Amino acid sequence: MAEVVLRDFGWRHAGRRSWAVRGVDLHIRHGERVLLLGPSGAGKSTLLAALAGLLPEDSGEAEGTVEIDGLDPRKAHDGVGLLFQDPQTQLVMARSGDDVAFGLENRGVPAGEIWPRVSDALDRVGFPYPITRATSALSGGEQQRLALAGVLALRPGLVLLDEPTANLDPAGGDLIREAVARARDRDSTLIVVEHRVAEALPLIDRVVVLAPGGGVAADGAPEVVFAGHGPSLAGQGVWVPGYPLPRHPAAAAPGDDLVRAHSAAFRHRLSAASMTARAGEALAVTGPNGAGKSTLALMLGGLLAPTTGRIDVPGEAKPPHRWRAAHLTSRIGSVFQTAEHQFVTSRVADELALGPRRLRRSPAQVAATVDDLLARLRLTALAEANPYTLSGGEARRLSVATALATAPRLLVLDEPTFGQDRRTWIELVALLAALRDEGHGIVAVTHDDAFVTSLADRVHHLGPTPAPGPLPRRRP
Repeated sequence: MAEVVLRDFGWRHAGRRSWAVRGVDLHIRHGERVLLLGPSGAGKSTLLAALAGLLPEDSGEAEGTVEIDGLDPRKAHDGVGLLFQDPQTQLVMARSGDDVAFGLENRGVPAGEIWPRVSDALDRVGFPYPITRATSALSGGEQQRLALAGVLALRPGLVLLDEPTANLDPAGGDLIREAVARARDRDSTLIVVEHRVAEALPLIDRVVVLAPGGGVAADGAPEVVFAGHGPSLAGQGVWVPGYPLPRHPAAAAPGDDLVRAHSAAFRHRLSAASMTARAGEALAVTGPNGAGKSTLALMLGGLLAPTTGRIDVPGEAKPPHRWRAAHLTSRIGSVFQTAEHQFVTSRVADELALGPRRLRRSPAQVAATVDDLLARLRLTALAEANPYTLSGGEARRLSVATALATAPRLLVLDEPTFGQDRRTWIELVALLAALRDEGHGIVAVTHDDAFVTSLADRVHHLGPTPAPGPLPRRRP
């Protein structure tokens, strides 16, 4: 078990005026289980990166001190395991079993222990494939399970989890929480950032809330923090159990078909899927991890051609994947599961201006569009920031804003509410509801039940992929 001490800790990314996190005084004792909360942009992920020793001196400015068992985190990293928001950033090998073994080999674990520990970790997270499964063939949720297995296999004294269930279906989320609960038997200290607060409560014994302006807003047992600070925390954007979310029923019946899938399939990632997205309707695409939801979203957005079946748009002679880029951008806007995959500039404002400029909008029109979206998505203060330095919630809002910048008739969104605090979640869902009521079509791939309840007019469920047989958990 590890002990964590932060004294007046702060960090500012290079090139940024504002501090990502500041004025944090915190003492986490050996074996404690801490839920770290705070509004989007309060510095939760930055604090975890600091504890993992992943903030190089030349990448920003630091204040105060951070210690793990009295050591600088960069000297204590062998005892720390971190699960990132984006699992692709920590998957390094081509085969799943090799990826879990990679960290063990780097830390000099005896060869005879490596593969039993790999097998144990994969079983604990409910990984549904043999160890020979290609990491490139996994869905985002499956990659998250694999990445967690890599963390748990190390048996670290300090476990840091950044939104571990955000891209998982309910069953997958339960498996992850069970795996984390069993890790308690390994005598580890746990710090977890999680927006699904109610589900996380059985795992933790302490809640720490970061204030948006710096410092710690609340600290204590969950029942004490939520009872004493619930209304104010909810108002700041912190997810607090028991506070209902608004619903947005459609203002009118749906209109014309915007895009249709006819038995569309793509290799092993998606079996034949048939569906229609309509104007003035919010359609939620749900289903277990690995069912092909993200693949379907890419095909509907014209970014991937089906291997069998077809995608068509009424009134168009060609399928969307064969349209010119400018035409596609003006008709269909896509938001990827991993927000950073669609960023191509070094400034938030430039990212928003890119689409309108490609459509040859006037400078005045481009500027008006950028300013409006910055304000509507609470990104004005970040206009000059590099998109790759944003928090997970901020990056998601930027990716949604880039899709809105060209005012497409259809929006295809993959996990649009990922990483949002309560306030920005409410604002984002309200924005999508307004777009739907203006006649835009919304297709959202989501595991967020609250999003479905609040916005969806219709749900298209993709069935589970065939269950694999007994899995070989031995070295190939």
